[in-house]
Amino acid sequence: MTRVLVVDDEPQILRALRINLKARRYDVEVAGDGAAALRLAASHRPDIVVLDLGLPDMDGVQVIRGLRGWTNVPIIVLSGRAGSQDKVAALDAGADDYVTKPFGVDELLARVRAVTRRAAGAGEEVPAVEIGRHTVDLGAHAVRTGDGAEVRLTPTEWHLLEILVRHPGRLVSQRQLLHDVWGPQYQSETNYLRQYMAQLRRKLEDDPARPRHLLTEPGMGYRFQP
Repeated sequence: MTRVLVVDDEPQILRALRINLKARRYDVEVAGDGAAALRLAASHRPDIVVLDLGLPDMDGVQVIRGLRGWTNVPIIVLSGRAGSQDKVAALDAGADDYVTKPFGVDELLARVRAVTRRAAGAGEEVPAVEIGRHTVDLGAHAVRTGDGAEVRLTPTEWHLLEILVRHPGRLVSQRQLLHDVWGPQYQSETNYLRQYMAQLRRKLEDDPARPRHLLTEPGMGYRFQP
């Protein structure tokens, strides 16, 4: 049974999520503040954490950093904050996804299922990924069309694409992509990302102006949607 730790200072949200998750056969623990969340995470070792950023004793980003000091447990952020910078900070600290308040329970449950699947398959090599009519062969470092023709990508395009397709459904922050593709000295050159993502869409999306697989989360990052 999958163990879920829900962290929120609103009792009605804790109650609603406990009921809905238990009805779907999740083992649920709840915490109303950051300190309790860190204690429960250490003692109960959850398989996934659903975490509000606005906690009474510490910021949710501090909780993420505390968890990331010793565990790679998937973390879904709940955010009632309007600005994207708080979400970006959470993602950069190590969160795997976010859901904005007010949220639909069905959407949150879908995100829980998605990160659970990713965590279960984290140790598995993904040999190939489909993007529309194209196949991304991670083992061969090649992209091919349906008839076998190879799509030529630059090394930078390939590196960016590989990071995204290895994390299907996950929002990858701009800062993480800049760091991993261009290097730690790059933190704000988001124009690089826009340029290379536009190039990838022209090569891989059926309709680059309306992408279905290489998606932008404005102000935050990018997501590969299978």
